Amino acid sequence: MTARRRKGDAVSGWICLDKPPGLGSTQAVGRVRRAFNAQKAGHAGTLDPLATGILPIALGEATKTVPFLVEADKAYRFSIQWGVETASFDREGAVKAVSDVRPAPSAVAEALKAFVGEIDQIPPDYSAVKVDGARAYDLAREGVVMDLKARRVVIHGARVTGSADADSVDLEIECGKGVYVRALARDLAVALGARGHVSALRRTRVGPFTEANATGLEVLEDLCHKGQALEVLLPVETALDDIPALAVTSEDAFRLTQGRAIVLLPRQVETLKARLPASRIVSARHGTRIVALCEMRAGRLNPTRVFNIS
Repeated sequence: MTARRRKGDAVSGWICLDKPPGLGSTQAVGRVRRAFNAQKAGHAGTLDPLATGILPIALGEATKTVPFLVEADKAYRFSIQWGVETASFDREGAVKAVSDVRPAPSAVAEALKAFVGEIDQIPPDYSAVKVDGARAYDLAREGVVMDLKARRVVIHGARVTGSADADSVDLEIECGKGVYVRALARDLAVALGARGHVSALRRTRVGPFTEANATGLEVLEDLCHKGQALEVLLPVETALDDIPALAVTSEDAFRLTQGRAIVLLPRQVETLKARLPASRIVSARHGTRIVALCEMRAGRLNPTRVFNIS
């Protein structure tokens, strides 16, 4: 029986999308995939529909590198509106509580210090966390009462950047994976004896994907319509900036694409050891083309993900 041919074009690479507000991450992926007529697409890191900013979207063979970008550090700009706490801790949720307390920016900056470093954070009920196989936000919409457990997350830096008026404050954070800005706003308000919710949220960085190399959705769709989409298509290996690369011969590249291990020279082993991450993953490349992601063990590279890029 002949294998069913995938619909669409075999386009591979990353798009650093500047997601507009009001669009879910899955919807954004769908529009980008359709714009490129790509066979496969996925994203690295869900962004709330109300949020804007960096949503890295993988096309084709780049989807094999998504797990590495999910682990990447992120940065956010956001605003907290004081006086009202909502069920979702953003401006869309139903009002749960109100307060007359309006913390001064200096008080917010002081309280924020306790949230820098490794902290335990309970995800919001309206989050993508899975509970018995279901998404928490789906259960929350059905009125299910949940007892989500705290998770260990890391906030590398946090600062107050301004305040439009006494009712709000603007902040920036850099953090590791799994941090919920809405949960941080919730906990910060509690620490200040106030009530509040996130009124604006923008993600400004995901690993190597920044505002500097981001493209708006309408601009992207227009470029695709004009046949100029490759201008904003980033290489598959963009998501692998922390993974050491090794140039391999054409013979070794062929072996790796066949799923077979290759033996390294002693000098190659020593060079890689100095840069090897805890995962022991190495990117094998032939010329400008990525061939495979490999695990280095006992002087050999064992392919774990093979790329089919012409």
